[in-house]
Amino acid sequence: MDRFICKTCGVQYENSFGKQKECIICGEERQFISSNGQNWTTLESMIKEGKYKNTINIEDEGLYSINTSPSFGIGQTAYYIQDKDFNLLWDCISYIDEQTIKEIKDLGGIDAIALSHPHYYSSQVEWAEAFNAPIYIHEDDKEWVMRPSERIVFWSGESLELKEGIILHRIGGHFKGGTVLEWKNGDNQSGVLMTGDIIRVVADRSWVSFMYSYPNFIPLPAATVERISIRIKELKFARLYDAFHRVIKEEAKQSVQKSATRYMEALKGTLFNT
Repeated sequence: MDRFICKTCGVQYENSFGKQKECIICGEERQFISSNGQNWTTLESMIKEGKYKNTINIEDEGLYSINTSPSFGIGQTAYYIQDKDFNLLWDCISYIDEQTIKEIKDLGGIDAIALSHPHYYSSQVEWAEAFNAPIYIHEDDKEWVMRPSERIVFWSGESLELKEGIILHRIGGHFKGGTVLEWKNGDNQSGVLMTGDIIRVVADRSWVSFMYSYPNFIPLPAATVERISIRIKELKFARLYDAFHRVIKEEAKQSVQKSATRYMEALKGTLFNT
């Protein structure tokens, strides 16, 4: 069955053409329907076009980035983490083909898939089926799953340790179930934080930001950012990777804290006078 994919956000649906007029993910205020209108495709069509290709690059010891070119949907980066005998795909992308499957199997396959939030659910079930892997999504975002699967594990609470030193943390913000990944063994045991865009690295790479909606510029409340900063302060990391291949390579925890302070001061009107 050809399941259709929204061209704007890249999320795959259970339904075939004609049963879904508008993307539910894009039709709410954190995303947007394209100015050209709602457009759909399928994975089969993308493969048949022959223009898409996934590139897998090593970023650090045990860490690879996965990107589709030309860019599709939101254009996020997925990350592949190798830790001892456990391989994790963090966030997901829409495009997957036989070459991608072969390359990742050569690296050791995928033991689990974990998602930061609904905008990156993409073709997660296709990936899970290709590698016989479970998908971990926080139960607070259950309503945004557009293609149900028995492979999806809806976890609850504030944290879930997938493997020793690989921990999911629900910190909310961008979405109620917004999740970050703490990889304690990453960066030569200094720790790495994978954030999707629950926390996003900005143009000045020593700072981050927090938003309810990035494309529509809707900020988060100061109290929410303060709560996030308190949670993040407890985690072990010196390096941070966001969803768009932006990296804070050193003192990332300090960058998050100073960014949260600046954000709260801006919202409260104490940062500047203009």
